Amino acid sequence: MSLRAVVRGVGHHLPERVVPNAEFESKLDTSDEWIRARSGIERRHFAAEGETTSDLATRAAKAALADAGLGPDDIDAIILATSTADFTFPSAATMVQARLGMTQGFAFDVQAVCAGFVYALANANALILSGQARRVLVIGAETFSRIMDMTDRSTAVLFGDGAGALVLEAQEGQGTAADRGILSTDLHSDGRYRDLLYVDGGVSTQTTGHLRMQGNQVFRHAVEKLAATAEAALEKAGLTSADVDWIVPHQANIRIIQGTAKKMDLPMEQVVVTVQDHGNTSAASIPLALSVGKARGQIKQGDLLVTEAIGGGLAWGAVVLRW
Repeated sequence: MSLRAVVRGVGHHLPERVVPNAEFESKLDTSDEWIRARSGIERRHFAAEGETTSDLATRAAKAALADAGLGPDDIDAIILATSTADFTFPSAATMVQARLGMTQGFAFDVQAVCAGFVYALANANALILSGQARRVLVIGAETFSRIMDMTDRSTAVLFGDGAGALVLEAQEGQGTAADRGILSTDLHSDGRYRDLLYVDGGVSTQTTGHLRMQGNQVFRHAVEKLAATAEAALEKAGLTSADVDWIVPHQANIRIIQGTAKKMDLPMEQVVVTVQDHGNTSAASIPLALSVGKARGQIKQGDLLVTEAIGGGLAWGAVVLRW
């Protein structure tokens, strides 16, 4: 027998305000057609004034707990992946913990930008396998609209706000690739590529910054690195692309998603795509896609999923899990 971190529930939350591409046409030298052609994005959600990352995260967490049929007292730990926490400290995770009424256990944030949820899943898996937690609430939540330079047409149109969450639970498996749960993880970073995607401000520099990106360079790294990390994670699990039911990728750009699927020899019919509706929600995009994919009836129990992401750092990685 072997311990596995199995998905018990999933949920998401999106802010009420929907921002279609047309809304940018009066402010920037851009068009709906231009945005769709280059990114696949048609609309995104922006948080309301005063609506914070922890607000979105709490609502997604409640949805995941309801889906799992569990309450806050059933959870041992919360890991929240975000680059846009409400405060410098405390962590947004502890704020979610308080709002859920969870008075035991522990909570912390993980910051790996768009790869944050993959990093959070890997950490949650390690906590469960080491016996430090039995059930972990893993959340990705962002309010990237707060750090966008709305005069920069190359980045302003790409990002959105939202949150998604999973409940992972320790369950006994057979120790084979047929088990439900997380089967393997693969994480990487390379700080030499910092200037490709970063925010030009922060606490210790006493500045407030905006997101800056060299889009062509990020694209070039993304397809190659995402396919490589997905294949490495599959190899660790003793599997290949032929075993995969669904790729659930970070939803950054439809061309990156298409390029990665092609490199993995998988058709787009086996890719969960939500980028058209959400834009790039950074660490929230994978759990959002998992929740939407389940709600659509795409992802079913027993399906083999590969989820992969790349973000500022550069940081990237993949997780193989059986739903």
